[in-house]
Amino acid sequence: MRRLAASGAAGAAGAAAAPAADSTDCAQGRSPRPRRLIDLCALWDTGVSSPAAGWKRASGIARRRLNEAETLSSVQEAQLERLEAARPGRLGSGERGPVLRMARQPPPPSVHAAILLCLLSLSGAIEIPMDLSQPPTITKQSVKDHIVDPRDNILIECEAKGNPAPSFHWTRNSRFFNIAKDPRVSMRRKSGTLVIDFRSGGRPEEYEGEYQCFARNKFGTALSNRIRLQVSKSPLWPKENLDPVVVQEGAPLTLQCNPPPGLPSPVIFWMSSSMEPITQDKRVSQGHNGDLYFSNVMLQDMQTDYSCNARFHFTHTIQQKNAFTLKVLTNNPYNDSSLRNHPDMYSARGVAERTPSFMYPQGTASSQMVLRGMDLLLECIASGVPTPDIAWYKKGGDLPSDKAKFENFNKALRITNVSEEDSGEYFCLASNKMGSIRHTISVRVKAAPYWLDEPKNLILAPGEDGRLVCRANGNPKPTVQWMVNGEPLQSAPPNPNREVAGDTIIFRDTQISSRAVYQCNTSNEHGYLLANAFVSVLDVPPRMLSPRNQLIRVILYNRTRLDCPFFGSPIPTLRWFKNGQGSNLDGGNYHVYENGSLEIKMIRKEDQGIYTCVATNILGKAENQVRLEVKDPTRIYRMPEDQVAKRGTTVQLECRVKHDPSLKLTVSWLKDDEPLYIGNRMKKEDDSLTIFGVAERDQGSYTCVASTELDQDLAKAYLTVLADQATPTNRLAALPKGRPDRPRDLELTDLAERSVRLTWIPGDDNNSPITDYVVQFEEDQFQPGVWHDHSKFPGSVNSAILQLSPYVNYQFRVIAINEVGSSHPSLPSERYRTSGAPPESNPADVKGEGTRKNNMEITWTPMNATSAFGPNLRYIVKWRRRETRETWNNATVWGSRYVVGQTPVYVPYEIRVQAENDFGKGPEPDTVIGYSGEDYPRAAPTDVKIRVLNSTAISLQWNRVYPDTVQGQLREYRAYYWRESSLLKNLWVSQKRQQASFPGDRPRGVVSRLFPYSNYKLEMVVVNGRGDGPRSETKEFTTPEGVPSAPRRFRVRQPNLETINLEWDHPEHPNGILIGYTLKYVAFNGTKLGKQIVENFSPNQTKFTMQRADPVSRYRFTLSARTQVGSGEAVTEESPAPPNEAYTNNQADIATQGWFIGLMCAIALLVLILLIVCFIKRSRGGKYPVREKKDVPLGPEDPKEEDGSFDYSDEDNKPLQGSQTSLDGTIKQQESDDSLVDYGEGGEGQFNEDGSFIGQYTVKKDKEETEGNESSEATSPVNAIYSLA
Repeated sequence: MRRLAASGAAGAAGAAAAPAADSTDCAQGRSPRPRRLIDLCALWDTGVSSPAAGWKRASGIARRRLNEAETLSSVQEAQLERLEAARPGRLGSGERGPVLRMARQPPPPSVHAAILLCLLSLSGAIEIPMDLSQPPTITKQSVKDHIVDPRDNILIECEAKGNPAPSFHWTRNSRFFNIAKDPRVSMRRKSGTLVIDFRSGGRPEEYEGEYQCFARNKFGTALSNRIRLQVSKSPLWPKENLDPVVVQEGAPLTLQCNPPPGLPSPVIFWMSSSMEPITQDKRVSQGHNGDLYFSNVMLQDMQTDYSCNARFHFTHTIQQKNAFTLKVLTNNPYNDSSLRNHPDMYSARGVAERTPSFMYPQGTASSQMVLRGMDLLLECIASGVPTPDIAWYKKGGDLPSDKAKFENFNKALRITNVSEEDSGEYFCLASNKMGSIRHTISVRVKAAPYWLDEPKNLILAPGEDGRLVCRANGNPKPTVQWMVNGEPLQSAPPNPNREVAGDTIIFRDTQISSRAVYQCNTSNEHGYLLANAFVSVLDVPPRMLSPRNQLIRVILYNRTRLDCPFFGSPIPTLRWFKNGQGSNLDGGNYHVYENGSLEIKMIRKEDQGIYTCVATNILGKAENQVRLEVKDPTRIYRMPEDQVAKRGTTVQLECRVKHDPSLKLTVSWLKDDEPLYIGNRMKKEDDSLTIFGVAERDQGSYTCVASTELDQDLAKAYLTVLADQATPTNRLAALPKGRPDRPRDLELTDLAERSVRLTWIPGDDNNSPITDYVVQFEEDQFQPGVWHDHSKFPGSVNSAILQLSPYVNYQFRVIAINEVGSSHPSLPSERYRTSGAPPESNPADVKGEGTRKNNMEITWTPMNATSAFGPNLRYIVKWRRRETRETWNNATVWGSRYVVGQTPVYVPYEIRVQAENDFGKGPEPDTVIGYSGEDYPRAAPTDVKIRVLNSTAISLQWNRVYPDTVQGQLREYRAYYWRESSLLKNLWVSQKRQQASFPGDRPRGVVSRLFPYSNYKLEMVVVNGRGDGPRSETKEFTTPEGVPSAPRRFRVRQPNLETINLEWDHPEHPNGILIGYTLKYVAFNGTKLGKQIVENFSPNQTKFTMQRADPVSRYRFTLSARTQVGSGEAVTEESPAPPNEAYTNNQADIATQGWFIGLMCAIALLVLILLIVCFIKRSRGGKYPVREKKDVPLGPEDPKEEDGSFDYSDEDNKPLQGSQTSLDGTIKQQESDDSLVDYGEGGEGQFNEDGSFIGQYTVKKDKEETEGNESSEATSPVNAIYSLA
C-alpha cells in the first residue's frame, strides 16, 4: 500500500459553485498536513474537470521539466534539447513515464508555480474598467528579435486596448510604413497585427528590417518594442574533397567542422557515413564550437570515418559534410581489443606518455564576457597520454554550487543565470600521471538594462499629484529617455503641471488635459527596455467589478482568498467586515491585498459566514458581499494494500472514503497511472475494486482517486501476479525487490522515569534485507499529530532502549529501510507519559533590541516539548540597566518576547531569561547585554575639508561628533554629493544625489568615480541604526580636467581597393576641452606588421580618407581623443578583408571536361542495356521486382548522400518556398534556368546549383502522393539521424 499526495484545492481560492447562486469557488492548498494535500490552483484555472486528468496534467509538466534538466549532459544534447523545446507543437520525452508521486515527496513543480502565480496576481495594479475613457495600452506584441520561416506568411503581432478603440500604424526602419501601397501587406481587423502574404509570390528577405507599432486614440499613443524581423537561412555546405588524415597513435587531433552560418545557428552532431553516432567519452568529445577533439588517437579510431552534420531548425534540413578518414600510424599494428581494458593500455601499445597540453583554448590565459542573466559556458579541452582529467576552480572563492554544472565529461563548466557576483577568474586544471597544466579565464559580467522600478499606469483625480518613475540598471549604466505619445519629451508642448527630474516625472495639480501615454526608453550597448505608462485623470465614485453575493466553498484548514475587485478615482480605501459586525479585518489570520482581496491563511469552522467589503472615496462608497462555506476534507481512511496473488484467483482492493456529505463524491481507479477500463472481469463498488480471474496483464499499480468538486485524495497499491506452477523458491527468486513491509506489534517494557524499551516484530523484507530502523515519536501537547525522528538502529535489531525527556506523553512508531526505500510507518504504540521535573536548560538566542527610541524588545527561542519537562512552561524575564547595580526588574511571560517601555535612548541593559514550570525553575541563566532603542543623531560632522586628488576622486577630512550626540550605535559617516554642473557649456548633467559611506568612527575618507571638469556640492551626516542625523554645511568643489572617453561609433569602410574611409563621433564624456584626435594605423598581412603611422586631427574633424599603399594588406586603426591632460581610452578597428578572387578564376567548366563526357556516355549505355533486359523479361511473363528495392537501406554510395544533404520526416513538414502544388495534390518543382531537366537528366527531386539534393521533412501522406506507386524505403537510417538530432 502506498499513500499518495492529494489535491485539496481548485482555482486560486476556492471550490465549485452552488447551483442556486452566482458563485466563484476556490480552495488554495496549504494544509496542516502537507503530505496529504497539494494545491491544484493551476488545474482548476485551466478548466480541468476530471481529478485524474488534472493530476496527470500537473505531473506531466513536472516530468517534462525534470527530464529536460536531466538531458543537458553534453554539448550535443544541450543544443538538441534547446532547439526541440523551441519548436511549437512538439512534445518532449518527458510527456511519458510515471505520473503519480509518493506521499512524502513534494508537490510537482507545476503546482508550486501555480501557487506562486496565484499569489503574485494579488499585488497587481488596479486597472480602469473598459467602459471608461482611457489611453491605449499594448497588450500583445512580437518578440524583439523576430525570426520567421521563409516558407510561411510573415506575422508581426501588435494588439492594444483603449477607449475609444485605438487605431494602428507602423514604421519600418524608423520611416512610416505605408501598408496600403503594398498588396502583400494587410492589417488584421480591430488589430494592429501585420500579415505579409507570399501565396502570390515575393521574397521574404525584401521585408527584413526594424518595425515598430503605434496604437493611438484621442487620449494618447502607445508604442511597441522595436521588432527586428529576420528571415531564417540555411546555406549549403561548401563542396570540398578531404584527404585522409594521417596521425601518429597517441598524438592529439582536431577534426574541424566549420558549419555554414545559419539563422539561427545550426545544431552540430558527428556521425559516421553509415549513419552511426560517434561514441564520445573523456578521450573523444565534441567541443562547443562543433569541432571533434581527440585527446590522443588510438588505433581503433580508424574503424570508422567521421562526418559533421548541421541541422537547421526552421527549414528542417540536415547538411552533411564529407567524411574524414583517419590513418593511424602505430608501432603495434595489431588492434587487440583486450588491450582496451589493460590497466596500462598506452604502454602496452608502445605509446609514449605525455604531459597535458591544451587544445582549446590556446595559451595559459584568456578572457570571456557574458551578459547578466545568460548562461556562462567555459570550456577546456586538453591532450595528453594518458587522457587528462579536467577540474574547475574559481580564484578567491568556490564555484556557485546552486548554478554550476559540469558538462561534456567535465570539459565544460556551465553557470546558469549569471550575476555580477560570478565575475572573476576561473581556471581549469588538466592533469594526468605525467603532470598538470592550467588555463585561467577572466570572466567579465556586463548587463543589458533591467528594471529596478518599471513605470506603471497612473490614475489620478483632478487636482491630485503623482509621479512616474523609470529606474533601470545595467553595465554600462543605461541612459534614460522620456517620450510622450511617441515623441521626445523635449519636443512636446510645455506643461506647467509636469516636471522632469532625471528618471522621474512629477505631476502636480493634474487636470483632464494632462492625459497622455508616456514612454521610458532605457538603453546601453547591450540592449534596451521600452515601457509604456499612461496618465489618466478621472473623477469616478467607487464601483464594484464582481458579481454580487457570491458563494465561496472551501476545504477546512486550507488557505483561501475572497476577491473584491473595485475601482474609483481617487483610489478608494477598502475595508472588510464579517457578518456586518466588528472592526476591519486585517492582521492575524487575515491579510488584505492592494487589489481588494482578503486572504484567510488557515480556514477554520468559525470562519464560515458573510463577508462584506466596502470601498470608499470622497465621491461615495460601494459594497459587496461574499458568503463563505467551510467543508470537511475528503479522506481515504482505509487504503488499498499491496497484494501478491496467483494467476486465476480473485483480488479485492479496498478504498473507503470519508467526505463532506454536502459534496458529491466520485471514486475512480487508475492502473499504472492511466484511467482503468472496467471490463467483464472487474467489479467497481463504492468502497472497493474486485478483479476476478487475475491474469499477468493485471499486474501493476492501482490508484484509488476519491474526489469532490473541491478536493481529492489518492492512495496507491501494487498487485504482483505469480505463475500458478511456480515453486516457493522460484517464486521468491521471481519476485521483484520491494520496500519492506511495515513493522508490527510494538510493545513498551522496562518503563522508567527517563527511559523505556521498545520492541517490535519486523515485516517482510520483500527480497531486500532491512538495513536500518528509524524510531519516531509524537507528543500531544505542543505539536500533536507531528512525528519527529527519535533514534536510528541497525536492521538486525528489533528491540532498543529509548532515552526520554520528563513530562512528555510519548507515542512511538517504527519505519524499516532497505536498499529500495522505506516502509510505511508501523501502527503507533500505546502512549507513555514520563513524570515531570524542573527544566534543565533555558531558552537560547536571548536578545535585547529597541524597536522604538523609548523601548527595548527582549526575544528568545522558545523551548520545545522535550525540554519543557513539566506543565505550564513559562519564562521569568529579568532586566536592569548595566553598571547601575539597581535591582532587577522581572516579569513572567508565556510567549517568546517581552517589551520594556519608557527606556532612555540607547542604554545598555543586562538581561536574563529563565525557564520555569510547575515543578520548579531551571538553572540560573546567563546574562546577556541588550540595548534600548536608538534615536536620530543630534549633531553633524564639522570642519569638513576637501582636497582634490585627481579628476575623479577627492579626499575628505572632518571632525568626529561627540559619542553622546550619536544616540545609538554609530554605523558610518556618510557623504551626500551631487554634480551641480559641467564646466563645458551646454552640457546637461544629472543632479541625482549619490552617497559614499565610511563605516566606523573615522575622520577621513575618499570619494571616487566623480566626473572630471565638473562643479560638485557635498554634505555629510552621521548614521546610526535609526537613520541619518542633521546635514553638515554644504561644501563646493570642482574636479579638474581628465582624459576623455573613447570616440563613439568608430566605423571603417572600404569603398574600393585604393581607399579606406574612417568616420567617428565625439566621445560621450569629453571630461574636458577636446584639443584633437590621434589616429595610429599599421598595415599587416598575416603575422607580418608594417611601420606604424600616426595622424593628429583637430577636435572638429570626424572623418579621414586614407590611400592604400597596396591592395593586399589589411590595416589596424587605433583612435583616441585628447585633452590637455592627455589621450583617453582608445578604440581599435580593422579594415575588411579583401575578396578572394583566385578561387572563382580557376574554376573550370565541368561540362567541357573529357572525363565528364565519357562518364555520361557510359551511364547512357548502362541505362539502355537495363531497358532491353527489362523488356525481354516482361515479354517472357516475368515481373519486375519493384518491391526488392523497398527493403534496401540507404547505403553510403547512395547519390542522395554525396552532397551531404538528405530528407527526414516530421509531422509539421511544409514544402520549401517556391514549390507549387498541382491539382492532384503533388508537389512540383518550379521551372529554373539552371535545372538539370533542361539537359535531359532531370528528375522530380530538387537540386541546388551545385547539384546537391536538398532534403526536407515530409509527412507520409505527401510522400505517397508525390511518388505514386513507386516503392519507398521501409526503414531509413535518416530516421535514426533525426531521432539523434
